[in-house]
Amino acid sequence: MTATATKTQGGAALPAAPRPRGGIVQAVNDSLVVARRNLIRMVRIPEVVVFGLIQPIMFVVLFSYVFGGSISIGGNTSPSDYREYLMAGIFAQTVTFATAGAGAGIADDMHKGLIDRFRSLPMARGAVLTGRTLADLVQTALTLVVLSGVALIVGWRTHENVGKVLAGFALLLLLGYAFSWIGAVIGLSVRTPEAATSGGLIWLFPLTFISNAFVSSETMPGVLRHIAEWNPFSATVQAARELFGNLPPGYQAPDAWPMQHPILASVIWSVLIIAFFRTLAVRKYRSAAA
Repeated sequence: MTATATKTQGGAALPAAPRPRGGIVQAVNDSLVVARRNLIRMVRIPEVVVFGLIQPIMFVVLFSYVFGGSISIGGNTSPSDYREYLMAGIFAQTVTFATAGAGAGIADDMHKGLIDRFRSLPMARGAVLTGRTLADLVQTALTLVVLSGVALIVGWRTHENVGKVLAGFALLLLLGYAFSWIGAVIGLSVRTPEAATSGGLIWLFPLTFISNAFVSSETMPGVLRHIAEWNPFSATVQAARELFGNLPPGYQAPDAWPMQHPILASVIWSVLIIAFFRTLAVRKYRSAAA
């Protein structure tokens, strides 16, 4: 590709930055190259993956053995029933908490000037962010595999066929991918990786706890109950429980539309989040790198 020349104030000709090549195929290839770069970095720094596993494993053990038996689900306080009810919430919390890591990684790339290096290459503008989010999706999937093994050890079981169980995990990963774009926006909006980590976590705690992840929304006060039932996080948790066969015996879903149609609601929420925040992230990336 021949670079065009530009004139400086002194009259000397300097090569202009190469223009990115267009086309969907090229954008996909560029995104995969960036994703591969991030996955290689993940392999070379395995402690990032290991430390990312510690928190969800702690949540599984603590909620299963500390709160199990004290929380009533459908009028039943059986610890084994609560573990089955709990795990969809823990899985969903794990995939959404990866948002903080995604934001911190992008903020770190910005801070180190890596984004400026990518700008000098003839690549699709959105490829840097898409590649990053795809790599985060792979890491999240590996985390879910390990976490599922821990859940089986503490007594979690599924009661549906393999196809439905895999569909449940697919919805969880779709939610995690959607939230990684929120992390991308946060990472592009702050100055340091530390700020991105804090900004990526502070809003996730109310989002995950004002939901049906750990307790039934029916036990919450009126306003919080409505928030929990229309929470995108709750829709995915409810859908995963339904696909895993982990709903309590005789369970009656709340009247809110997302709780009556959780699978469809989960897909709609995730697609809307991706569409909105990807557009915002790419726009911020272009303005930040301009």
